[in-house]
Parts: sequence; C-alpha cells; structure tokens
Amino acid sequence: MRRSLQVSLDGVSRLLRCGQSDRCRDCGNRIEWYHRGNERPVCLHPQELPIARVPDECRWHVSSGVAHPAGDGSDWCRLPHAVVCPARDAPPTPPELAELRRSLAVNSRRLIDARVFTPAPAPQDGAAPHAAVCRPARPVVQLLYVRYLAARPVDEIQCVAQTLRRHRCTSALLTSDGPHGTWMLAPATATSGQIALPAAVMAIYELSNLPYTEQLRWRAQRCPQHAATRTAADLAVTEWEPFDPLRHREHISTRLPARTQRPGPAGCARRAVQP
Repeated sequence: MRRSLQVSLDGVSRLLRCGQSDRCRDCGNRIEWYHRGNERPVCLHPQELPIARVPDECRWHVSSGVAHPAGDGSDWCRLPHAVVCPARDAPPTPPELAELRRSLAVNSRRLIDARVFTPAPAPQDGAAPHAAVCRPARPVVQLLYVRYLAARPVDEIQCVAQTLRRHRCTSALLTSDGPHGTWMLAPATATSGQIALPAAVMAIYELSNLPYTEQLRWRAQRCPQHAATRTAADLAVTEWEPFDPLRHREHISTRLPARTQRPGPAGCARRAVQP
C-alpha cells in the first residue's frame, strides 16, 4: 500500500524536498514540484493518469523522489502540468488530454470567481514589447559568478523561510536600506568562458560585487531577518533556475530596465548606463 510523504505536525520544517505542493501562477491549479536528474525542477500534475490517456512523449514517472521523462513500465504515469495548463496556448494540447485541460480551465474559472486566484493582467496592445523591455518578468541574475533565471521581477522575489505562524514570509529579498545590485549589459552567455550568441547582449542584475554573505543570502532566497537566524526552516524551494541562453532566449532583454523616470518611447522610462 502506497503512502504519500507527510511532514510531522511537531516538526520545524514544512518543506518536502520532493512532491512539494504548490499552485500554478498562470492558472491557479494545483501542481507538484520535483527535481529531475539534472537537479532542475519540474512541475507535474498532482495525480497519476492511465498511460492509455497520455501520449508517449508526455509520460513521466517519479522514482526515489526524482522525476524522469519516460514511463516506468506500469499502467500509470505522471504528466507535466505545462502540457495541460489552460493559461498556455503553446504547445498545443494532445487530443487525449483535451478533456483534462477543459476541466482545469473550469476549475481556474471557479477559483477566479471565488477570488481565491487572481490571474496576471493581459498586456495591452502596443505596450507589451516596451513593458517587457523596461521590467523583465523573469530577469537574469548573476550571483556567486553564476547566472540564474529568476521566477519573477527582482523586487518581487520573496523569502522562502517559515514564520512563527507557520506561513511563508512575505518579505522581499531586495530591501530599501540594504545593498543593491547593478543592472548592466553583458554578452548573452550562461557563464564566463562560453561563446555568446551572435551579436547578442542582455541585461543582467549583477550581484557579484556584493559581500559574499549577501550573495549567499540571495542564493538561499532569504530576507535579511531570516538570513540572520538558523532556526527558521524553508517553507518553499528556491526559484532560481540555471540560465541557458538557448533554452531561455525568450527571456533575454537587450535593454536595461527602468530606474530613473526619464521619458522614453511609449512612456517607457530609461536608465542611464554608468561606465
């Protein structure tokens, strides 16, 4: 008899390293986070499905807490949430999974009507390119001489520590009175020493000039208060994803984000570049 992993109610940590439950930021439906063999996270549909309903290229299985993109020989398999996410248009949903995608879309509408989930506002016509350039939704951050793709804008990256009330800390990593990073243009590479994309530069948020302890705080994704204490456990996994200029090319921004309100095209503020 299979039993799901659980955390003791008397335990300090509320974080499961595998099968951590969460909600999709795009549609609000439940997902589960797992690590792949290359240690990169992947979100899977929380329920197993019969293999007859899932195409071969969409089958995953979990073994010893690690997700693998293939079947395991049984009659059941797991499914990446991105394949059936109702908020995504591409890639097209396989016909075998169209019914599941429609049910998730209905559930998203129920969550929106109940004000449990609020979808991100759709960009207005003519303003999407400038908004994406002036404030990247997923910026590239360099710390400890490694480049990562953040899951949200720099000023919205949230602490993952658990508060005394066993909730996730709502503080942001970037504070008004603490040291800040520097936006700069750099060759579009993952790390130093790699060949850059042809004639491509990108905006990165440089943190390598900060003290070593401050970079460790960002890497652990903790606010200054929880970084100073070792008693608070992590309530969520860190959202850093190793940056790959080929896989993440759509997130490359070729202009610096806005900082000073200097008029630019279509109301987009521009920031002066310091040598």
